[in-house]
Amino acid sequence: MNAPPLLPEPVPPLEKTLRRLFLMLFLRGRSARGLKKSLAPQSIGRKLALTLIFYTLFGCMALGFLKQPIFALAVYLHGMTFAFLGMFVAASAGEILFNKEEADILMHRPVGPRMLLWAKIRVLVEVSLWLAGAMNLVALVAGAFSAHGDWRFPPVHAVSTVLEALFCTGSVVLLYQLCLRWFGRERLEGLMTTAQVLMTIVLVMSGQILPRIVFQLSGVLDASAAAWWMGLLPPAWFAGFDDALAGSGTGRSWLLAGLGVAVTTLVLWLAFGRLAQSYEAGLQSLNETVSPRVKVSGRRRWLSTLVELPPLSWWLRDPVSRSSFLLTAAYILRDRDVKLRLYPGIAPMLVFPFIFLFQGHGRSDGGFGLAMSGAYAGLIPLLALNLLQYSQQWQAADVFRVAPMGGPAAICHGARRAVLLFLTLPMLLVFAGVGLAIRHDLSQLMWMLPGLVALPVYAMIPSRLSGAVPLSIPTEEAKSAGRGLWMMVAMFSSMGLAGLAVWAHYEGAFWQFMAGEVMVAVAVYVWMRRSLDKVRWQAID
Repeated sequence: MNAPPLLPEPVPPLEKTLRRLFLMLFLRGRSARGLKKSLAPQSIGRKLALTLIFYTLFGCMALGFLKQPIFALAVYLHGMTFAFLGMFVAASAGEILFNKEEADILMHRPVGPRMLLWAKIRVLVEVSLWLAGAMNLVALVAGAFSAHGDWRFPPVHAVSTVLEALFCTGSVVLLYQLCLRWFGRERLEGLMTTAQVLMTIVLVMSGQILPRIVFQLSGVLDASAAAWWMGLLPPAWFAGFDDALAGSGTGRSWLLAGLGVAVTTLVLWLAFGRLAQSYEAGLQSLNETVSPRVKVSGRRRWLSTLVELPPLSWWLRDPVSRSSFLLTAAYILRDRDVKLRLYPGIAPMLVFPFIFLFQGHGRSDGGFGLAMSGAYAGLIPLLALNLLQYSQQWQAADVFRVAPMGGPAAICHGARRAVLLFLTLPMLLVFAGVGLAIRHDLSQLMWMLPGLVALPVYAMIPSRLSGAVPLSIPTEEAKSAGRGLWMMVAMFSSMGLAGLAVWAHYEGAFWQFMAGEVMVAVAVYVWMRRSLDKVRWQAID
């Protein structure tokens, strides 16, 4: 008896295939170098395990609001979730939505722009929901047993968190769509970076203002008694959703809930429906090869001239460090992919110092705001050098290994100095200028000294601990998800340093504290510098 013919397996829908493809890229990266299939993560949970654990621990702070009304608890939860989700989405959207490597594969296949956009957005939203769920996990359960909550809070808050994640993602995508529709290709690349930085700042500020109001209130925060301008901030909309369905149910809460649902629906409709065609046109224009205009000029590039003049010529005596300095500076100032990853990644550093500075304006904060600004300036090179490791031209970094260099030390030194000069120094001057304008006292700038002393050590950490050779690692969106974790660690370390400085001042031992910090910083820096000089190139897997 003949066996029945084997039927071909059904072909999965194209939408499902695309979603699996982009999810696999998120989990495993875009490079096969060093990849072992047996060790590759198979789920978002395994990929982001450490980040999710830290988010869950950070979400435990919501337990301090269980005696307050549901609106106050929800404001804190949605505010913090909005800030960290905003940082992730704004910093990752540029990498996920506009990647040069995939255009040559997908653009000639029958994949519509809406289908391609939805496949990427589904992965982005899925990761956002994992992060948001981790941050709200403890409060999701404890809220049901709070003084003003019941069994309705967990499901209602879960729905509002999903709406918040969709709103964050849709807002960033909508901003890109408008830039693609309104501006030409020549201005689009610079505008994308600017728009992404501004969106990051807006999202972080929106998520930070309301939780700080809750912390500062001596009484309770109720929806009916909240100031009118709070309704302009998105976290208040989703907090109103929780309060309307699982709390007081006041008319103000229902108004905020309706506003949140309506605005989220409008943003999603515009971003993923109405303006989806703009995504296709923009993706094609960004990946077009356009011959650059040849500039006939006898002048040298200003950057090459600058490094040959004092004091940079003294600072960059080693030719390898000088070349690394020029390469890193060129990517920081001109490369679109690096700018889309770098500037949104450090944009929150622009927000938190200003929040602390203006928060202490008009009242004595013991110099904590300025101390925080100095400490945050020290964290800029730490985050920037970590982000500068990734590039879509990472294969070109193999030339470092064939050059007559025993290890990456000289390259790391040049990259570190470029970040200090072009990113850290300008921000340090801005923080000092704002602090001086608020305090009107030049002596108050002494509070920035603890951060300045720690600055060289912070700048050395990426090179020494993770071997942060610039532009040498393929771009992986998974690294973007961990930026929120880096941000929280950076925040806590900065607060600790600033708090120690203020405590030493109140104890009358500020300058003794500074002397001790200088000795410790010099010892750590010298040890890290010497150990980095001994590092040798690792074998290519």
